Amino acid sequence: MRRNLVESENTVLILLVEDNPGDARLTQEAFRGGSVPCRVEHVTNGEEAMAYLRREGDYADRPRPHLILLDLNMPRMDGREVLVELSKEECFSSIPVIALTTSSAPEDIEECYRHGANAYVVKPPEFTVFMEKMRSLEAFWFEAAVLPEACSEA
Repeated sequence: MRRNLVESENTVLILLVEDNPGDARLTQEAFRGGSVPCRVEHVTNGEEAMAYLRREGDYADRPRPHLILLDLNMPRMDGREVLVELSKEECFSSIPVIALTTSSAPEDIEECYRHGANAYVVKPPEFTVFMEKMRSLEAFWFEAAVLPEACSEA
């Protein structure tokens, strides 16, 4: 049985898929100061995310993330398209995906869950509220939840 990540004493690897540099820095800072040791790998669009996950090109040596934080509105390949691609490859089904976006549109929420998102979080504009949400995510996903082993195949 897989223990939670705190009990297993691993550093949590988060893949952050975010095109906004300010939001990316804020998210990285939120996890840097948390109670669970985290490393945040950042890519700026869905194409880079899929290359990272498939270990292609510059990402050939990257480890599989424990969690994906996925923005929806990005250039090239958006977060919705990433969810569709992830659902096509069974190996990625064990990686929790959290849509982390400014959109609170019901159709976006429905579409994300329909395509396999494990959670949908609206980014609040206030710094302190954003940090609180990130702490809540950290507490749930890395302390309370039990995550499956990630597939090691590319």
